[in-house]
Amino acid sequence: MEQYEPDRLSPAQVAAMRRSFRGGRAAMTRRSLMRASAGGALTVGGLGALSACGIPAAGDTKGGVSADDHSAKEKTVNFSNWTEYIDVDKSEKHHPTLDQFKKQTGISVKYTEDINDNVEFFGKIKPQLAAGQDTGRDIIVLTDWLAARLIRLGWVQKLDASNLPHAYANLSAQFRDPDWDPGRAYSYVWQGISTVIAYNKKALDGVEVKSVSDLLDNPKLKGRVGFLSEMRDSIGMTLLDMGKDPANFTADDYDAAIARLQKAVDKGQIRRFTGNDYTSDLTSGDFAACIAWAGDVVQLKADSPDIDFIIPDSGYLTSTDNMLIPNKARHKTNAERLIDFYYEPKPAAELAAYINYVSPVDGVKTELEKIDPDAANNPLIIPDKAMAAKSHAFRSLSAKEDTAFEEKFAKLTGA
Repeated sequence: MEQYEPDRLSPAQVAAMRRSFRGGRAAMTRRSLMRASAGGALTVGGLGALSACGIPAAGDTKGGVSADDHSAKEKTVNFSNWTEYIDVDKSEKHHPTLDQFKKQTGISVKYTEDINDNVEFFGKIKPQLAAGQDTGRDIIVLTDWLAARLIRLGWVQKLDASNLPHAYANLSAQFRDPDWDPGRAYSYVWQGISTVIAYNKKALDGVEVKSVSDLLDNPKLKGRVGFLSEMRDSIGMTLLDMGKDPANFTADDYDAAIARLQKAVDKGQIRRFTGNDYTSDLTSGDFAACIAWAGDVVQLKADSPDIDFIIPDSGYLTSTDNMLIPNKARHKTNAERLIDFYYEPKPAAELAAYINYVSPVDGVKTELEKIDPDAANNPLIIPDKAMAAKSHAFRSLSAKEDTAFEEKFAKLTGA
């Protein structure tokens, strides 16, 4: 288990976080590009979350540390999630799936949209977790890299499989065995986030794009290509194009990917590296093609017939937002029942129909077809077997690797 020590961030890591908060996954819309507000800004408190001193070391903290489970007597569960990341009714005052859960189980849910970005939220809960105290939350939703960190620190509880029959049975194969939580002992996926190639048909004007190599090498696209300012997405897609596995690459492989992108930068092939503001470049035609997030592409396709996507033969990158139960949570069993509820196909379909991210639930397509046939047949929401087989995850990085890799990526992008 990793022992807690106050984090020391390199300038490159700080820059990476700023990019993420301004326009990366932290700023991704959780429902609609038109409806959602911008992601959380980087604040002094946010950076302090990862760099502050004076918090007790947690070297003695063990995974699975809980208060007495009050689930039997207290029919409630406290659920913290990202904004715009769950179904709502027309009044925008109720969450139908949560209402169904209460009706089905008798357990009420205190649902709080208090996660705007991973680092800022970590700053809220770190003092309690480091001190072995209750955070006041029974379920939290974190992106894979931060979920991995909390697991390594021993700050989240091991799940009881007997309370998760649907989750165990219905979790899609592509999400079952991440290197940071083998067998999903501590986490279950809330939603998946896929990185693909998007393009503007009108701007391409007949130019064929099938791969990352086309983006980097076709002179007809010079100055009209976009890559993401999120290191894992741009490097991961480049590694795949080079025949390397993002889940199992070396430092030399990483350097080769950086060199390949640098060559494209030097010759003016890549117009710029962006957060999700690439959406305006793509719709305007300033980008003929770019690396993009599937959740955005679903919305863009709905608004413009010129926007479409491809999955390269080499594969694509998938990350996840994950449900975890913090140490000392008062209602562990109730939390596990809620996690399991979202792995029943019907509520999973209702959730997918509303938020349009990748559903991690096998069997959801049949139920989703009853609600929204277009969504059910959209591989960006329900990947078919062929597409799922092309999905790859970016491996966990050590603190030393993260620092070195972000510094090299920052130099590449001019951040």
